[in-house]
Amino acid sequence: MGYKRQRRYRLRRRIVGLYAGSFLLLIWSLFPLIWMLTTSFKPTEEIFIYPPEFLPRRFTLANFRTLFSQSHFFIYFLNSLKVAVLTMVFALILSALGAYGLVRFRFQGKESLARLVLLTYMFAPIMIVIPFYIIIRKLGLVNTHTALVLALTSFSLPFTLWLLRSFFQTIPLELEEAALVDGATHLQAAVYVVLPLATPGIIATAIFTLILAWNDYIFARILITSDPLKTLPVGVQDLFNQTVVDWGMIMASGVLITIPVLLFFVFIQQYLIEGWGAGGIKG
Repeated sequence: MGYKRQRRYRLRRRIVGLYAGSFLLLIWSLFPLIWMLTTSFKPTEEIFIYPPEFLPRRFTLANFRTLFSQSHFFIYFLNSLKVAVLTMVFALILSALGAYGLVRFRFQGKESLARLVLLTYMFAPIMIVIPFYIIIRKLGLVNTHTALVLALTSFSLPFTLWLLRSFFQTIPLELEEAALVDGATHLQAAVYVVLPLATPGIIATAIFTLILAWNDYIFARILITSDPLKTLPVGVQDLFNQTVVDWGMIMASGVLITIPVLLFFVFIQQYLIEGWGAGGIKG
């Protein structure tokens, strides 16, 4: 009886410790975001008071008004949205075709090719951006969103292809064979049988690609030079180049950059978990 009581006590202590650790980790992760949010609503004089105060004494939208009136934030936002969506679409199409071919077709060196594709993802963007810039310059695409979309698609493609490949491996081949027996073509079987079952994996891949393209700085900084074509990370970084840095405006821009991705993630997090979980069943 005493042993069972001690065991329950140790179990409760572990549970309490787990929840306490999770709570501290949550506070540690959310504190910078909450501080950024509260600072964006502070007047300039409250941002620099000492000791600092967490909540503003007087809420104001002046930082957001200044952001839209003294910068091209809205243009940067549209540029980032355009680049992120196009990158996501191209990466999904190419990775889905490549992953399906690596899973369903048999040819010599298939596994080696799959590992080689993943190996290319280990290279940091800074290692490939200069060679990529030389290629883009020869093609006459410097300072265009086309170059940026091609760069981000190329960089994200190895991981998205590997992720979809792992997910396609969980879909039984018998389902496609049954569709072929019923008179469907290989294309129809892939579109009407495989893709619907692979929806969680496709959405997980879309989230990864969208966030990568939305947050990209290196490719956008090197490939884009004109101000009307800049994306959000580069445009917001340029706010630091002013003679007097307006921290309230910068915090406001950080809030507006974070909210779209955060809302997008909240609404489809279930598909993300299902996609990564199912895709990890087979390697």
